[in-house]
Amino acid sequence: MLDSGFTTEAAVRPGEKLRDLRDRLGITTREVALQSHLIAQIQGNPEFCISNAWLTQLENTDSIPSLHKLASLSSIYRVTFPALASLFGVDLDSIGKYHTQNATDETRPINLDNADTAKTMVFPSHLVEGYSLDGTNLLSRLVDQWGEIPIAVLQHLDLRSQQYGFIGLQDFTLFPMLKPGSLVQIDPQVRKVKASLCHTEFDRSIYFLEVRGGYACGWCEQAGNTLSLLSHPLSPCPVRSFHYPDDVEVVGQVVGVAMRLVASLSRTMVAAATETAGVGVSKL
Repeated sequence: MLDSGFTTEAAVRPGEKLRDLRDRLGITTREVALQSHLIAQIQGNPEFCISNAWLTQLENTDSIPSLHKLASLSSIYRVTFPALASLFGVDLDSIGKYHTQNATDETRPINLDNADTAKTMVFPSHLVEGYSLDGTNLLSRLVDQWGEIPIAVLQHLDLRSQQYGFIGLQDFTLFPMLKPGSLVQIDPQVRKVKASLCHTEFDRSIYFLEVRGGYACGWCEQAGNTLSLLSHPLSPCPVRSFHYPDDVEVVGQVVGVAMRLVASLSRTMVAAATETAGVGVSKL
């Protein structure tokens, strides 16, 4: 990646930054041209060739290089292609975001490959000692240590600054709509339960709550100082009511979920939760 030695003033042209890179390597424009010819021979494409005059013009004007020539410069200057592209206003690392933002009416697969496969991202590597995954909790409370791993599919998750929750392995509040073991994304800007007209269960807002002794996640209703946590009609869990705001706090509204669709829950787990709730397994 480009290091901190680059001048950050907006007035500095991309060509000047490229010349700075070349000067640091201690090579001349003629040497760049010779190396680019070798690349062109290997690729079998003359578009990879860079002439002495062309490089001089690029460094001293606002010219924009072609993809082939930029690829040659990336190899010769030992800088990643996305880093060089960013000099010309193309942020390849953000392209993956547009797959979901620019949605279409048709269902189709999304390729989230990262252009820079060596790039790392922050990801939890160790859970807090003594914590159990049976209960619902904030992901930040469960993680004791964060590490960096090269994983492209999750590169846009900011797990340190955003709120994420883990649905406990024994939390069947919204089962089967929201299964135990799911990860949920929380919008911390929504701190109050809102009344809304819902046509289906999927229209109902889901809230992540902090209650005495832990956390909870589900549909909510508020009447005066009583906030009720509602369960799914097929769930074995009863409605839970809390005195608001003394005994419960709204952490935020659930706006996203990552959940396995293939059932990985054992019958024993469901039966145990059902027995605790005091209802029959047949309700599931």
